[in-house]
Amino acid sequence: MVACIVCDVLGEKNNGTTLAANNLIDYLKSKGHETRVVCCDKDKNGKENYYVTPTFNFGKLLNKVVEMNGVTIAKADEKIVRAAIEGSDVVHLLIPFSLSRMAVKIAKELNKPITASFHCQAENVTAHVFLMNVGLANKMVYKNFYNHVYRYCDIVHYPTTFIRDVFEKETHKTNSVVISNGVNEQFFQPTEAKRLSDKFTIICTGRYSKEKAQNLLIKAVAKSKYKDDTKLVFAGTGPYEKRLKKLAERKGVDADFKFFARDELLPVLRGADLYVHTASIEIEAIACLEAIVSGLVPVINDSPRSATRAFALDKNNLFKKNSVCDLKDKIEFWREHKELIEEYKSRYKSIIGAFDQQECMKKMEEMLLEAIEMKKNETKKSEIKKNG
Repeated sequence: MVACIVCDVLGEKNNGTTLAANNLIDYLKSKGHETRVVCCDKDKNGKENYYVTPTFNFGKLLNKVVEMNGVTIAKADEKIVRAAIEGSDVVHLLIPFSLSRMAVKIAKELNKPITASFHCQAENVTAHVFLMNVGLANKMVYKNFYNHVYRYCDIVHYPTTFIRDVFEKETHKTNSVVISNGVNEQFFQPTEAKRLSDKFTIICTGRYSKEKAQNLLIKAVAKSKYKDDTKLVFAGTGPYEKRLKKLAERKGVDADFKFFARDELLPVLRGADLYVHTASIEIEAIACLEAIVSGLVPVINDSPRSATRAFALDKNNLFKKNSVCDLKDKIEFWREHKELIEEYKSRYKSIIGAFDQQECMKKMEEMLLEAIEMKKNETKKSEIKKNG
């Protein structure tokens, strides 16, 4: 199979979409498939099977916003995109921006099967123009995504049933498949624990951004009777780092902010006492799954706009939507009921196998092959009909 993977955003492995893209690319290559990658990463210039486009220029103000988020976004170049798609057996899209939209037009023209993953919630767009909580704005974004990309796809991949249901409610039914992006096999392997503090240590992983809502955890610990004996570790990077640091300092909360490479993160997760997932908007929190696989019990934001709450075993793993007081209560509950932690770890062991990344990538490979077969059958039927 020759697979063309179209990445409007690739770049550094500092966000879920980039990790998902690289995981798929690496897996397909490991299985002997020719994998062509369309992206705007200048460091890929000259590398075999990489087709590098220009970077999108949004203007001085918006360029700064994009840069703050640690990503670069590709600008569509028809000649480059066409060269990648010609000779490919299937075209797979990662984000429904300009590069993917150009790829749809060319793939349709060349009668290539199209698949696409759903990695971008409407709120990921509207948050940048202060409309994150405006329902009409989010609905318009979803309709735009559907009209320009997803309506043309032979198969649409959703990481969770949650985001499939959200998107299809606002648009139309798609030929869908639900496949987790998966947890890297390293997290399933034994690793020595590394404690960063003698205090009760709570870890929270993910990009520092508005929708990830790390401020809730800082405020909750500030209200706790155990404040002085609590250490927070925010594993990540992002545009809200400075304001989160200032908040922790103002509240007198002991907090570290650091980006950890995977091999560094594993022992830190295993050395922590509790994991808190504060995000109010999320398609699939692989970060939360990584923590669970590593042996941590999670406390998750019960937000209706987040798929992550599905990982809760019961009410003890959830705090009321965006509630600082309820999060404080849940943290104190786990501090005072440490004997329950081993029980919950055992219960989680029965579900984590479903998120093995190799199995998930195998399902993605099968999806691409299925799309190719569907297109072949569709073409045969069309030829039969044409010839009478």
